[in-house]
Amino acid sequence: MRLRALAERLLGLFFARGHWPLTLAALLLLAAVRMPPLTLPRATFRYMVTFDITQSMNVEDMGSPAAPVSRLAYARNAMREALKHLPCGSEVGWAVFSDYRALPLLMPLEVCAHYDALLSSLERIDARMAWVNASNITKGLYWVLRMGRSIGDGARVVFITDGHESPPLRPSEHSMQNATPGESAGWLVGVGGDRPVPIPKSDPDGQRIGYWRADEVVQRNAISDTATPGPSQEHLSALHEAHLQSLAKQAGLGYRRLASPEALTSALLDAALAQRKPVRTDVHWLPAALALLLMIWHFLPALPRSPWRGLQRKQR
Repeated sequence: MRLRALAERLLGLFFARGHWPLTLAALLLLAAVRMPPLTLPRATFRYMVTFDITQSMNVEDMGSPAAPVSRLAYARNAMREALKHLPCGSEVGWAVFSDYRALPLLMPLEVCAHYDALLSSLERIDARMAWVNASNITKGLYWVLRMGRSIGDGARVVFITDGHESPPLRPSEHSMQNATPGESAGWLVGVGGDRPVPIPKSDPDGQRIGYWRADEVVQRNAISDTATPGPSQEHLSALHEAHLQSLAKQAGLGYRRLASPEALTSALLDAALAQRKPVRTDVHWLPAALALLLMIWHFLPALPRSPWRGLQRKQR
């Protein structure tokens, strides 16, 4: 009987005159709990992201001078931040580049439903996956574009690299073969510092064993038809930005320098690369927010009357 009396008292309170905001708030909260996701059209993105995992990407010239990190680690960190901002319904996959090929590791997955899987697989991408030490960026970009076309369904490509060609290119090799500008959309992202620095040398297990020396790598002066002036320092590495900008133009891609994690996020959220499609969207927060506003309005103490308004009434 006590429970029944309490229930009747609560019902009387909610439905009494002047308490309608509480009644409406209770109904909105019930709707928030029971409301299923709605299918709404929204802008989404679909990317296949390829990481250069050759040894020049182990150069630690990114981050702050007090705590430098490798180019590859910086690229992974930037991608981790970008995942937080991609809208639900977007899809992202991973690939790695070495020699002249891009090897897909994970086909594009929906970012909200597979967020943990994307993060854990991203952390496992490192230089130990490389199958050879060569780094043919120009040929590799062709394979990145080819991979994007094979995935289909509007997949955009992202290739993150320092642009270091090893062995160095001959002048006749600087142009991409069989590239059709505009056939694939996406970004060529450059990462690395402007000052050439030694390239770490690693054993097959990924353990650092020193730095590459000039006599251990192919230098430009060893190529007969080279026309590049200046001393050859292929055992040192910096961001080859002009080379990457030229490749991006030939391929019809955008170019972005990874000067900060935000640079990658803004590139991936470029509206020109978005695709509009229906996505299951959770909107339970909307009736819950309305219920909260109603309760605040109901329990908010009455504001004191303005003395100026009272003076105006007396004058009338």
